[in-house]
Amino acid sequence: MAFTLPKLTAAQQALVDAPLERKLWLDGIAGSGKTSCGIARLLRLLEQGVPAESILLFVPQRSLAQPYREALRAHPAYSGGQLAVHTIGSLARDLVETFWFLIAERAGFAHPHDLPNFLSLEMVQYFMTRAIESLVAQRDYFKSVRIDRARLYSQIIDNMNKAAMVGFPISEIGTRLQSALGGGVEQAHIYADAQACALAFREYCLQRNLLDFSLLIELFNQQALALPVPRENLRGRFQHLIADNVEEDNPTAHRFLMSLLPSCQSALVICDHDAGFRRFLGADPESAERLRQACHSQVTLNDSFVMSEAIAALGAHLSASLLGEEVAAETDFRPALMTTAHRYHPQMIKWVVDEISKLVFEKGVKPQDIAVLAPFMTDSLRFSLFESLRRRGLSARSHRPSRALRDEPAARTLLTLARLAHPGWGAAPAQFDMAFALTHAIAGLDLVRAKLLCDVLYRDGGLHPFSDITNAAMQDRITFAIGKRYDQLRGWIATYSEGEPIAALDIFFRRLYSEVLARRGFGFHADVNASNISRNLVDSARGFRWSLEFLRAYDGDIDLARDYVQMVERGLIANFYLRDWIEEAADSVYIAPAYTFLLSNRAVDVQFWLNISSESWSSRLFQPLTHPYVLSRGWQAGAAWSESDEQELERQTLCRLALALTRRCRQAVYLGYSELGESGYEARGLLLETLHTAFRRVKAGAGDGAA
Repeated sequence: MAFTLPKLTAAQQALVDAPLERKLWLDGIAGSGKTSCGIARLLRLLEQGVPAESILLFVPQRSLAQPYREALRAHPAYSGGQLAVHTIGSLARDLVETFWFLIAERAGFAHPHDLPNFLSLEMVQYFMTRAIESLVAQRDYFKSVRIDRARLYSQIIDNMNKAAMVGFPISEIGTRLQSALGGGVEQAHIYADAQACALAFREYCLQRNLLDFSLLIELFNQQALALPVPRENLRGRFQHLIADNVEEDNPTAHRFLMSLLPSCQSALVICDHDAGFRRFLGADPESAERLRQACHSQVTLNDSFVMSEAIAALGAHLSASLLGEEVAAETDFRPALMTTAHRYHPQMIKWVVDEISKLVFEKGVKPQDIAVLAPFMTDSLRFSLFESLRRRGLSARSHRPSRALRDEPAARTLLTLARLAHPGWGAAPAQFDMAFALTHAIAGLDLVRAKLLCDVLYRDGGLHPFSDITNAAMQDRITFAIGKRYDQLRGWIATYSEGEPIAALDIFFRRLYSEVLARRGFGFHADVNASNISRNLVDSARGFRWSLEFLRAYDGDIDLARDYVQMVERGLIANFYLRDWIEEAADSVYIAPAYTFLLSNRAVDVQFWLNISSESWSSRLFQPLTHPYVLSRGWQAGAAWSESDEQELERQTLCRLALALTRRCRQAVYLGYSELGESGYEARGLLLETLHTAFRRVKAGAGDGAA
């Protein structure tokens, strides 16, 4: 969706028109027009003849630069110069790659005269498994930890990343966690195991010129920026800086910006109040505040262009209730809240879909201006919403990052068909997996009939023709239309299997998608979610192939295709794919976890908050190998994390979340409540208690009497 720059207020225009030699700090609440100021300032720089190549647009996440890109495409002042858009990761890679041969030997790489291989999140998980799997088995590491290995290894990766971003050695990870969290002898062993695995993986990378994010950031901080040539290179390239959403960035990014600001001719540093939603990824709003004093002028914008008065009052009441403060808002928020109590979770889902239907078909609200949010979006919840909306003639789109590729039906279908098409792997799909794949590959085929097909036609690791079904009643039940599509799919796979297998699995996925699955009558046709997942899988397999071809120089021959399928089926967590964040399907209701919605940085007319009694709205996800606050810059080494710290964290977390959601809502919030939650148990989380407190306060203030 193209960005349209709104008319600026006098305060905004004054900031945009400030002398180009000024370094400006801009903060304010979400929806106050800070990014609009950033875009207008960027366009003014270009209109004044500043070369695009000399401007650095710095963001914590690539998707947050999209409004700037959209504005540039439509603006005549942008004549095609290459604007530098960077995150700390992309900037570090650019600098380390450019000066690799100056720093490789100093950093301890075993092959300093060979090129480096920069690893994506997916590739880090693969190489982590290769590096430590035998170590874990031999020494019986993590024997008391009952979580999926892929999630376990991702927490080790997370520890290493946080150490690099904060600036302490990875050898201190275990000590810091143990001193703060304790937990007894068994927990101490777990932290020690995680520490040993981190060091083993680091040595594995140094021996093979592999750069994961943690090693890349260490090289950037300790090697590249320590040398005069790379440091002067950066200062010479970027004379003008626009840094947006600095509160979502990490201490390494803030240190870099602090070092760059003195050499810049102009700068605009933008910070959001009450944010820092990427704390689990290392975001540090307190660290960002250090940039304020490095700027000539400080400007604050606190007037929202998004919220109605009632929505603003809702955020204020929730915040005051959580922090134990006096209520600043006088407006009654109740007209902006809609809710009905239900006994069972399915009843709540039906109510949500009924209300969305009324909003769209009776009140004229556009589907894309409706967001359905939950603390976690489970498969069953997502499926129920999608199917219920589909029956009402409404489409939906969903985004769930940090999710295993194997958990996406489209990816699972492609992987199952890949195993079927490569009998040489000796890994034929199980019968249920085959039925699941057929259900999603063939339009109109349900799981019951797919199972009937597989019972008769899936034998000896292969599919047999539909004509092999001789029972007329079964043929009629499955239908000949389904049988025709089944034979088309079976024929394509049979033709492929008879030839020489394609070494590049990404090409196999692309051909299978475009030649069969995306065609009319098949499951991926006109399915935006399936299309995006398929493209992600193709990109993932291609990146895997390129990285593994590099590794063959050190580890010998590897079966790329088979290794990739095995890796994904173990629970590989997907990379960050920009298309997932910026592509919007017109006339589709947005369904996502609450934090994913916040990080997309968009506003909607109506929000649905589901499962408001759940503790997950405020509680931190338990991770036995890591802790985002203990491994942060602000935590005092040696201090113990207490129960009171956890409770205070929950209140602060929910306060930030409630303010952020209301500041991105124009008209109304619908509260989805059921006495028995999704798992069938009753819960009374902090959000529900806070809403009750806010209701009592507003009733008392309005003279209605206490509830």
